[in-house]
Amino acid sequence: MTDATNEPTTIIDRASDAYEPQPGAKDRMVEMTDPAAMSADAAAPKVAQESIWVRTRRAFRTAPPTAWFGMIAIAVYIVVAVFAPVLAPFGEREIVGAQFEEPSAEFLLGTDNLGRDMLSRLIYAARNTVGIALITTILAFLLGGFLGMLAATLGGWTDQILSRIVDVLMSIPSLIFALLALTVANTWIGTLDNASPWLYTLALIVIMAVLDSTRVFRLTRAVAMNIVVMDYVEAARLRGEGLLYIVRKEILPNATAPLIAEFGLRFCFVFLLISALSFLGLGVQPPTADWGSMVRDNATLISFGVAVPLYPAGAIALLTVAVNFVVDWMLHRSSGLKD
Repeated sequence: MTDATNEPTTIIDRASDAYEPQPGAKDRMVEMTDPAAMSADAAAPKVAQESIWVRTRRAFRTAPPTAWFGMIAIAVYIVVAVFAPVLAPFGEREIVGAQFEEPSAEFLLGTDNLGRDMLSRLIYAARNTVGIALITTILAFLLGGFLGMLAATLGGWTDQILSRIVDVLMSIPSLIFALLALTVANTWIGTLDNASPWLYTLALIVIMAVLDSTRVFRLTRAVAMNIVVMDYVEAARLRGEGLLYIVRKEILPNATAPLIAEFGLRFCFVFLLISALSFLGLGVQPPTADWGSMVRDNATLISFGVAVPLYPAGAIALLTVAVNFVVDWMLHRSSGLKD
C-alpha cells in the first residue's frame, strides 16, 4: 500500500523528470530580460554617427557667399604673412629708391617717405600686424578665459576679488589706458642700453593682452555661471573630480561656441587698436613694418592726390570685414537659427 504522504513527492519527481528544457531557452530568457531588449527602440535601426569631417564638409557647403569671401580673404592674408620673405621683392627695411616715387614697373606701388618699396612693406606688415594681433588675442583669451572660469567655478571671495579688479580696469577707457601704459613702458625701455626694437613690441603685446583679457573675463564668467549649475557639473563634483577636470572636461566644451565667436571679434578689436596706436606712434615701433605706422608716414600724400596711404588702410579694412563675415556665420550656426 502506497503511503499517502509520499504521493505528492512522487508526482513532482515524475514531472521533474519528464521536463526537458528546449534548446536555446536560457539564451532567450537572458535576451528577454536585457534592458536594451525590453526598450521600445530595441528593434529600431542603428544610425551611424557622422564623423567630424562629414559635418565640417556639410558646414562649408552650406556656408553663405559672405562667409566664403571672408575665409578666402583670411587664407590669402595667412599665406602672405607666412611667405612674406619669398613674396616681397625687396627687404623690409631696404631703401631702394627716392622718396615718394610714383608706381612703376620696378616699384609696383611706389616708395614711401624714406624710399622703401611700398609693396614689400605691405607684405611684411601683414606678418607683423596680424601676427602681433593674433598673439595678443591668444594671450588675452588664455588669461581672461581661465580666470573667468575659475571665478565662476569657485565663487565666493575668489569671484568677488577678480570681478572687482576687472571692474576697475574696465572703468578706464582702453585707448587712454593703453596710451598711458605704453608711454611709461616705452620711456623705460628707451633708458636701457642697446634696447632691441622687439622690446617695444613685447611691451605692446603684454599691455594689450592684459587690457583685453578683462572683456574676455566678463564673457567667460557669464557663460560659465550658466554651466556650473548644471546637473552634470554637480555629478562631477560628487564624484570627487578636481577643479581643473571640471573646467577642462565639463565647462570648456560647453562654452566653446560663444568663445570661438568672441575670439574673432576680440581679434578685430585688438587688430584695430594696435593699428590706431601705431598711427599715434606708440604701437609697433619703426623700422618694423606696420600698417598703422605706414598710414601715418605717408599721410601727407593725400593732399597731393596720391593713393599710397590708402593701401595699408585698405588692408586693415579688408581683414576686419573678412573676419566679421566669418564670425557672423559662426554665430549663426552656433545659435541654431535657420535661414
